[in-house]
This record gives sequence, structure tokens and C-alpha cells, in this order.
Amino acid sequence: MTMNHERYRSDELLLVVGEAVGDRTHLHPSRLKQIDEHSDAYVERAQSELPYMAWFVRQFSRSSPVLRVSSFAVYRFPSSHSYSCSLSYTTMSKFNLNWGILATGGIAESFTRDLYPNPECRGVKDIQHTVVAAASSSSADRAKAFLKEVRAPESAKAYGSYKELVADPNVDIIYVATPHSHHYQNAMLCLEAGKNVLCEKAFTTNAKQTELLIKKAKEKNVFLMEAVWTRYFPLSIYVRDIIKSGKIGPVSRTFADLSMSMVPENTFDDSHRMVNPDLAGGALLDLGIYALTWVFQTLYTTQDKPQPPSVVSTMRKYKLGTDEQTSMLLTFPPTSARGEAHGIATTGMRTAADPDGKGSAGPAIRVQGEKGEIQVFHPAYRPTRTKLVLADGTVEEKEFPQPGPGKGSGWKNGFGGNFHEEGMGHGMFWEADECAYALKEGRKEGQYESLEESLVIMKVMDEVRRQNGMTYPEKIETTEYPVEL
Repeated sequence: MTMNHERYRSDELLLVVGEAVGDRTHLHPSRLKQIDEHSDAYVERAQSELPYMAWFVRQFSRSSPVLRVSSFAVYRFPSSHSYSCSLSYTTMSKFNLNWGILATGGIAESFTRDLYPNPECRGVKDIQHTVVAAASSSSADRAKAFLKEVRAPESAKAYGSYKELVADPNVDIIYVATPHSHHYQNAMLCLEAGKNVLCEKAFTTNAKQTELLIKKAKEKNVFLMEAVWTRYFPLSIYVRDIIKSGKIGPVSRTFADLSMSMVPENTFDDSHRMVNPDLAGGALLDLGIYALTWVFQTLYTTQDKPQPPSVVSTMRKYKLGTDEQTSMLLTFPPTSARGEAHGIATTGMRTAADPDGKGSAGPAIRVQGEKGEIQVFHPAYRPTRTKLVLADGTVEEKEFPQPGPGKGSGWKNGFGGNFHEEGMGHGMFWEADECAYALKEGRKEGQYESLEESLVIMKVMDEVRRQNGMTYPEKIETTEYPVEL
């Protein structure tokens, strides 16, 4: 398409695709802006060697911020053109997010491996991820071994301390992958250094710590998100969309369970993070948060003006004082879309939500409305199958396999040594993509779980622990910083 260098007439529509420099507002393919000459926009030629796409957007209107655009395309159509048509455009340079990995354990390995496949294999074409550094608290050699294992670029830096990692100017965002007990101290270190942060769930050991992290992120004007990866799955988005569409009617109840048969005394030694109170162990913070995630994203996130729920709970404790089984009943106040709603969230280590591993026991999550229900099958943290059952007899099953580079790629991922089929993604790339889009768009939190909602969930877990007398050592409950752990 040939473009003249003259100012466009007022009867022509401009469609602009752009990418910002720094923290300025930007546009990209999913945020096409329709700019008419009547808006007092100014368009001028930027580089004569690019006759078709060489333009900078200086100002959309007197009230909008000035944009510095590194690459974009301008299209013009007569004002009578149908704008619902499919547009093709010159590909922009991809937004690249440079990751620093804080800790080198199993969850860090799984997350970092998921950054390896080309995002285009999951239909994401305008962003990419690069691992530029990793840090181990034990030694730089451990960090080097980690980077080699996850196929990081040879240029990636290996650090023997977290302080070195947060001082690296090439790191855009840090993934905090330490045990729950260390999240507050480690995330605060990153935020104090002015780094964007994706912090593993549970966010912290208590709500006060979460509140202070949020405050620090706002003070430093950086991005902060809890890594509840399940929220960003296409499956989860589908479930929330079904609820919002009204297809199952007002939702009044959600059952959600994540129980995994791993008898603790036979599976973990007393120092293991799953049972050790010094590491904020127990089923609640590690497994129960997924059951709560499903309750919240179906009864809270989907509401226009959600209100925090009340909770009553019961807990069975392990010999070390952490919980091995917990059941919670949450009551959500009425909203404009529905009446009072109930969420039942359960978790445990001695029973299994899916005993035979084939789904024979039925769904792990049931979201029930007046016209039907949505069922989601185990595991609650990484589901791939749903069933929609309506009162009119409609039954729709959907599969949501995790994408990846496919067979023959030689690439595998999983967690705890349990790898999926060759070429199949684990699914942690969805939350990484959300971080990239957020930073590209200038957002300071995730769009599918706000910092406010993360804080509400932490308060629920605090109350559950209070009701059942489960406490952690003061050194990991404290809000003091810094504290050596």
C-alpha cells in the first residue's frame, strides 16, 4: 500500500500500531486505535528510507501524553470503509522482557524452562522472553548449573547472592521462587532496588507482609504480581467468560478441592518445605491457595463490585504443627448480579481429588448457577478439561492442552522431575506473558488478579490460621526488613 507524504484529509481514518519507548503509553495489535484527523492529531514523516511505515506519532490530541514510538504502521482508509475487516500490518519489533531468576529450585526450573519455547507456538506474536541472569543463595556455581540446565543464553549472568541479581541493570523483572517463608524478604529486596517483581504464591506468610509489598511497589512505581499461574490459563479465562455471559445464570456456589495423596510421614522429612513450619509449610499455603483461587475467580473476580467474604474453617494438623487437611466455607455478600454466594474450598495431603489419575472421581471444581454448572477437572492448579452442563440438556466438553514446540523439539518441562510429553508446555508461560504485556502497556499489576484481590485472599488464609491456632515462627511472620533467614 503506497502512502503519500501529504497530511491526510479529514475524511480518512488512521489506524496506528505502535510501541512505546520507556514507560510512555503505547499501542500494539491488540489495542488498535482509530485516529481521525478531526482529533487534532499530528503525523509527520520520521525516516525517509522507510517510505511506507516511516512515521512517528507526536500527539493524538492536546490532552493526551506525547508518545515516543520506536516502530509502528499507519494505515489509511476512506471514512466509509468497514472497519470490521481483517487488517494485515507490517510486524513490529517484539517487546522483549529480560528476566532475572531469584532461586534455583524446582519451581524456578519449571518456570524458566517455560520461557524457552517461542511464544508464537501459543499464538503470542508480539512479545518474547529472555533469561539474562539467575542467582543462588549458596553459590554462583549453583546458578551457573541452573542456567545451563534450563537452556539459558550463554550470556546470562550467574550470581552467588540475591543482592548481585537485583543490582544487574539488564534485568527488567525478577521471578521470586523461594519458599513461602522467604517471599517477603526477597520480594522487598527486589522492590527496594526498583525492580519489577513476579512473586510465587502464596504471596507471603501473612496479609500484613503482602500489604507492605504492595505499598513499596507503589512507592517505587514498579510492577508487582503474585504468581498464581492458573489465573492466566485460557481455560480459566473461558470459565470466567462463561460466568460473565450469564449462560449458567447467577452463580451461587463453587466447590473447589486440591487434595493430593502424599502421606506426609512417608513422603517428606521434617525439614521439607511442605511440612516445615520454619518454611511456612502446610497444605493451606501450598495447595489450599488453588482451591481458594477457584472460589475467588468464580465468585469474586467476576463481579463488578466484589466484597470480601467471611470464612469459617476447620483444620487437621500434622505432627509438626502445620496443616495436613483444611476445609473452608466462604460466604460472599450479595452483588448486583447475584445474591449471597458460598464457596467451599478444601485441601489435604492424605486424600486425592483424582485417586486413579483418570478423572473417574469426577470434577475437582464445580461452579454452580441457576441454569447449570461448569465443571473443571483435576488438577486444580493445572487443569486442561472442562464440562459445561446446562439445565436445558446441553453438555459441552472442552480440552485446553498446554501448547509447546511439539514432538521432535527435544524440549520437556514439568515439576518435581515429572515431565510432560515431549514438546508440551507446563503452562507457566501464560503468567510470564501477562507480565510482559503489563510492562509493555505501563500497568503495575496483573489484569486477572489484582493486588487488592491477592491481599483479600491472604487475609482469608490469615483468618483460617487464626481460627485453628496455626502459627509460624516470628522470624518469618515479621514485617521487619531486612531480616536474615
